[in-house]
Amino acid sequence: MDLFEYQGKQFFAQYGMPVSPGQVAFSVDEAVAVAEGLGTPVMVKAQVHTGGRGKAGGVKFAADIDAVREHATNILGLDINGHIVKRVWIEKASDIAEEYYASFTLDRSAKKHLGMLSKEGGVEIETVAEENPDAIAKIWVDPVGGLSEEATREWVAAANLPDAAVEGSVDILQKLYTAYTEGDCDLVEINPLILTPEGKVHVLDAKVTLDSNSTFRHENYEQYDESQPRDEREEAAHAKGLQYVGLDGSVGVIANGAGLAMSTVDVVNQVGGSPANFLDIGGGANADVMAGALEVINNDPAVKSIFINIFGGITRGEEVANGILEAMQRVTIDAPIVIRLDGTNADEGRAILAPNLNDKLMMEDTMLSAAEKAVELAS
Repeated sequence: MDLFEYQGKQFFAQYGMPVSPGQVAFSVDEAVAVAEGLGTPVMVKAQVHTGGRGKAGGVKFAADIDAVREHATNILGLDINGHIVKRVWIEKASDIAEEYYASFTLDRSAKKHLGMLSKEGGVEIETVAEENPDAIAKIWVDPVGGLSEEATREWVAAANLPDAAVEGSVDILQKLYTAYTEGDCDLVEINPLILTPEGKVHVLDAKVTLDSNSTFRHENYEQYDESQPRDEREEAAHAKGLQYVGLDGSVGVIANGAGLAMSTVDVVNQVGGSPANFLDIGGGANADVMAGALEVINNDPAVKSIFINIFGGITRGEEVANGILEAMQRVTIDAPIVIRLDGTNADEGRAILAPNLNDKLMMEDTMLSAAEKAVELAS
């Protein structure tokens, strides 16, 4: 669950990190009113879940109210990498002496948290990693032991931050790690973390990705979920509790498990087709779940065929088969369906489906042949 910059800054502020005063605005008049309240100069910043805002004209300095009005007018409605700007963040402008980069994420292979710190901030960290990898100081933190102040100081020293930035950086990095762990984050990133001419270290940007599976521990995370950008298909799937991502193809995909769903999307591409979505129904393939999945996919006019790819583990084949047949009684399906059923009690499931097969409901023995059939029907 990705947060907008302003949400990320509000999140960081809860953990005591210094952020610039500001407020979100959804219209030009709101932007002007916020700037008048803060006092100019201010920054007018597009709020979208993508990078490259500055290059696209989505981040502007405004020395006075007229400039705020002009920039807000130009930025609201701007298309940045396919994301339409619907809100802007107005914040007090900051003087910058130096820019740094700091982040925490999970290194799955090491089974530890990974911190990255660089004296070269304000640019994409991928660029730094490619052009000057030695400029990135890394630290691996055991989740059990946590991040000590001593280890943080050694980390800051390894990044060669100037003496003026050491104390402020250590303080912010300690708080950033606390926010990352206590907040159940997949990623926290500050780029840039700045040193002001007065010697203060300050958070100037915020990128935060929350683990959506942790929302039961954080009641206030509902506000972040509500602001996630979704198209009509994704909104309908979300309302049904389905893990769905809309794509641009013509083959609807239903699979149980994220790995299998991704593989299904890949194999549809492999045989010359184009998936219309990623849809993971998880471990449950009962009638309610299957009906919801079919309804969401069926409501996409671009879908010309549906590929249901199920590998039973805990889920048994006969339950899947009965779920599919019952779901088809509830939902009028326009596109033909191709089923591949394997795994636990797959023979029993196929036997249940067999008497019901026709030109609208087909079954194939393998994942590859089922993908080929679905692509053929879609074309």
